[in-house]
Amino acid sequence: MDMIHEAAHVARSEAARAALASQSGSEFLTFRLGAEEYGIDILKVQEIRSYEAPTRIANAPSFVKGVVNLRGVIVPIVDLRLKLGCDTAEYNDFTVVIVLNVRGRVVGAVVDSVSDVLELNQDSIRPAPEMASAVDTSFITGISNVNERMLILMDIEALMASADMGLFDAN
Repeated sequence: MDMIHEAAHVARSEAARAALASQSGSEFLTFRLGAEEYGIDILKVQEIRSYEAPTRIANAPSFVKGVVNLRGVIVPIVDLRLKLGCDTAEYNDFTVVIVLNVRGRVVGAVVDSVSDVLELNQDSIRPAPEMASAVDTSFITGISNVNERMLILMDIEALMASADMGLFDAN
C-alpha cells in the first residue's frame, strides 16, 4: 500500500511540476526604439555595450552601420531604429548595442536604450495583429501589456536572418 501511495504522490508532484513549467513564462530583454518598447528572448542576448561608431562597410544598406572588433570577433552592427523605420536615430549617452548570438553568429543591434528584463507568462502574451501585406510583421511574435505599457515581442533571430538584412546566406 505504501508503494502505491508513494507512486501516486510522485505522479502528483510530477504533474504539478509540469503544469508549473508550462505556466512559467519566458524572460525578455526590453528596449526602446523611439516611443515604442520591444522585447526579445533573453537567451539570444550575449551582452549589452555602449555605442561606439563602427567602421563603415561600402555598399551596405543604410541600417547596417558597419562592423566593430569585439575581442577579436568582427561583429556587424545593425541600427534597428533605421531598419524598423523610426523617425529619428540619434546617438546619445543612452544609445546601446545589444550583442546577439543569432544562428551561431555574433551580431550587434543598436537601440535607443535598454529598459529591463521581464518574465512573461504565455497567457499574458496576445498574438500579433494581422496587418496589410505592405507591413512586414513576420518577426513580431506577440504583444503584451506590462504595467500600462504596450510591449511588442519580436523574434530577433527571424529579423536578423531575413534576406533583406544580408547578414546570413539564404538557406
